Amino acid sequence: MDLAFEVPINPVSFGQVSTSLLREVYARGINPSIFPIGNVDISTQIKDDDFFKWLEENLKTTLSSHKRERPVIKLWHLNGGFNSVSNKQILITFYELDSPTKAEINISKQNVTVVTSSYTKQIFEANGVDTHFVPLGFDKYNFKEINKEYFSDDRIVFNLCGKLEKRKNHKKVIQAWAKRFGDDSKYYLQCAVFNTFLKDEDNKRLFNDCTAGKKFFNITFLNYLPHNTLYNDFLNSGDIVIGMSGGEGWSLPEFHSLALGKHGVLMNAHANKDWANEKNSILVNPSGKVEAYDGVFFSKGADFNQGNIFDFDEDEFIHGCEEAIKRTEENKKNLEGLLLQEEFTYSKTLDKLLELI
Repeated sequence: MDLAFEVPINPVSFGQVSTSLLREVYARGINPSIFPIGNVDISTQIKDDDFFKWLEENLKTTLSSHKRERPVIKLWHLNGGFNSVSNKQILITFYELDSPTKAEINISKQNVTVVTSSYTKQIFEANGVDTHFVPLGFDKYNFKEINKEYFSDDRIVFNLCGKLEKRKNHKKVIQAWAKRFGDDSKYYLQCAVFNTFLKDEDNKRLFNDCTAGKKFFNITFLNYLPHNTLYNDFLNSGDIVIGMSGGEGWSLPEFHSLALGKHGVLMNAHANKDWANEKNSILVNPSGKVEAYDGVFFSKGADFNQGNIFDFDEDEFIHGCEEAIKRTEENKKNLEGLLLQEEFTYSKTLDKLLELI
């Protein structure tokens, strides 16, 4: 098959999804042109010599063999979507807000644009843009159930994931959780929210701000986890994942947690609604919306990333936590969550993308 990819191959969410897609391409015996966006960094991936060799060989031959007639699947932000190595570009993007700008609308119209949330598709259609919704999949290479005991007592462990920022509502989640469960030895909160786009000292300052400087023995902030085996271990060590982000393109850690059999307290909004339901999750309905601007990742008046994120009521969130505790006490294994591994696969994702070529 004549095909090209222009994707980031690195440790962040875009890079993890790109690598999963490329693994599926490799498994089908396809040898595409591969244009990396930024530096190639596969240090977080589980070692796979055959796949790594295939990746290296295709990267090496791309510039000497690629033709612009070859369609390209590009995974990137809308900002940068005009740049293309092909006359036909399939642009996959994670869009997290609700107010597409003129620039974002125009760029989307110039490509075959794919979004990973049916909510985002509705937002763009309301603005006159025809987009395609393609769900992501479960990364079976990096994430697996680990059958081991992590703690010697009967504590119930909550996990909080994603890079620390306003959009994900981390601070509000932590403060609400601390009010109800802080310093209660029955419950623990593990926060893997280190933001690699910020300096170490800035992360530490924000961690401290999340608890208003108060120390709770049952709230832990983890350092950066540099390998997927460590992150897989972290996901397995929890009982309940918290996913109260105000805007997501898929919610990768929360999705994988449920697929590994963990219970979840999830915002009933945005991309979560494409895979979370009342059977596999405790859903918390949003209370409304607030502006997304934080002066760091989202700045008001810019050409990109404008709009609002979903908010939640603290009491409703805590009620969701208490309901998730009940489910965990009944059965630590979320059997409905495990079904996500087969329902959402990167084989299905790639099939849907190839249909657009």
